[in-house]
Amino acid sequence: MSKARAGAGGVPPEGAARAAGMPDMVGAAVCVVDEDGTIAWANAHAERVLGRDAAALVGRDAHDLLHRDQHGQPLVRASCRMTEAFLARVARVGSGWFERGDGSLVELAWLVAPCAPDGAHADTMVIFTGPDRGPDGAGLPAGSGSALSELERLALLAETTTQLTSTLDSEEALRRLVRLVVPRVADWAVVDLITEPDEVERAIVVHYEDGAFVTREELQGPMPPVPEDSPMPLSRALRGAASTLVTPETYQGPPDTGVAIEQRRLFEATGMVSAAIAPIRGVRDVLGALTLGRSKGREPLTGADLSLLDDLTRRTGVALDNARLYQRQRKVAETMQRHLLAQLPSVPGLELAARYVPAPDDSQVGGDWYDAFTVADVTTALVIGDVVGHDLDAAAGMAQVRSMLRAYAWTHHEPPSAIVHRLDASMTHLTGVPTATLVFGKVEQGADGTWCLTWTNAGHPPPLLITHDGRARYLTQGHGLLLGTGLAPVRDDAVLTLPPRSTLVLYTDGLVESRDRPIDEGLDQLRKHAASLAHRPLAAFTDLLLERARPPGRRNDDDVAILTLRTPAAQT
Repeated sequence: MSKARAGAGGVPPEGAARAAGMPDMVGAAVCVVDEDGTIAWANAHAERVLGRDAAALVGRDAHDLLHRDQHGQPLVRASCRMTEAFLARVARVGSGWFERGDGSLVELAWLVAPCAPDGAHADTMVIFTGPDRGPDGAGLPAGSGSALSELERLALLAETTTQLTSTLDSEEALRRLVRLVVPRVADWAVVDLITEPDEVERAIVVHYEDGAFVTREELQGPMPPVPEDSPMPLSRALRGAASTLVTPETYQGPPDTGVAIEQRRLFEATGMVSAAIAPIRGVRDVLGALTLGRSKGREPLTGADLSLLDDLTRRTGVALDNARLYQRQRKVAETMQRHLLAQLPSVPGLELAARYVPAPDDSQVGGDWYDAFTVADVTTALVIGDVVGHDLDAAAGMAQVRSMLRAYAWTHHEPPSAIVHRLDASMTHLTGVPTATLVFGKVEQGADGTWCLTWTNAGHPPPLLITHDGRARYLTQGHGLLLGTGLAPVRDDAVLTLPPRSTLVLYTDGLVESRDRPIDEGLDQLRKHAASLAHRPLAAFTDLLLERARPPGRRNDDDVAILTLRTPAAQT
């Protein structure tokens, strides 16, 4: 509903019946927000908690009016998880700071859920829990939080499933888990992971303090091995036993193992007065344990919390299992691909360098490759190519195309265009590769000592030539259709004498193109960076070009292969 549809008293006409029928939940502040992020209705508890009457809430943008950081500054809308939940219309839980009518801040846990799961209405319900306030403005002690309601529990589990299954990075999955449960369920989160059959790593110790997550790195690190018969809670959890409630007194007696000593140190350093420990189980093995702890001032964890903890660790185990399986498969593919990439030949007078960088964690390996080899001991062949796809099939297809090109180049002493024509004609019949792009060139030294490059381009980004004085230009000649079209196009060769001390760069499109950057912009940036690095030694030039053309803050979705060549100084 839009602002124009708000009726008398601020209650939207279409939402009036739903709002009137909504229970005025004891101890919970409830607001209804429309699809524009505008507050459409608020109950009496919301008025007290937020320190504003309905007239001051209804019709106002919820983000601009209420959402703040711990210092009282407005939040950037793009980074606000509550606003994100409004727009996505998904159930989500979190916590944050909100500005009351008198300008003071209140820290509240919140639950966002669509009012109508069937999508019939675009309204979203927000439930705030935390310090309630009476007419005099006095708040209950911070951190006195009660147990989660059934609705909050289901929303938390749903959000946990969504958050953990949307990443294949185990570290990121654990970070998301911590931010879901702290501080809503506990003040502390501790994750112990079994890294080897007899080795444990305390991977995470995080505390929520003054509106921020604080990592206690001094409490993290290697742990003693998992004892085989210790009855202590963490030892049992790491062996897969049931979840357990724990207090500092649990570890006050004589320690039976090194794990017990570390647990006593943990409780002393954190000040936890109540904790729950549960195993994180994968499909076949125990992967670790999750400990949630509460500090003094909060109600102790109870048996009801153990049931929630078991649900959380079950989802965590699935996420970690998937991440580890993905990483193993990815490692196999990367290893295969790296072994297939050629060792660069030693060519008197020429310098050669090459690099291969796999795609980031949320992608699979692809079919990018480089190659360099000598033909008849007088010619150096150069190849950069990209087989379509981002999976193990693409890597295997790359190996087939690479081997065929090598065979044709070695057995047929023809111009590059003729070699690529042969490859194109046979690729569809002899490989499973649908399409591919490449640049294939030959470098030969003339009688006068100069070096000549002859090349053809099959739908690939153009080579880049940089002179020693920093002038850079793309070699756009010799460009033709990619491989695999079935059209048998006429291919041309281009010829160029390489200047002394010049650098030739062959690369795949992952270096210049990404989801958030068009290829023209990437090509321009690559040219500028290459020109500025022209004076660097070739190995440093290649490394720095790769680093600067793919800055850490920019999303890169593809593999990158890069092959560089440098000619010697002019003969005197």
